Amino acid sequence: MTNEITLESLITCPECGHKKLETMPTNACQWFYECEACHSLLRPQAGDCCVYCSFGSVPCPPVQRDSSCCK
Repeated sequence: MTNEITLESLITCPECGHKKLETMPTNACQWFYECEACHSLLRPQAGDCCVYCSFGSVPCPPVQRDSSCCK
């Protein structure tokens, strides 16, 4: 079993489908993300703590560590 945390997540815009690989912050939650293609402002979906947990290929670092995220 590995305890490595993945810091890169592929965010997919739900409006236009644009994908971009982003590095997640380790010291803060990201509640907003602007798609560089269509300029939609993404916010976490109900029940998710951040845009990476809602639209990323990998959940945020606190969730990967099984700890509460950003609350």
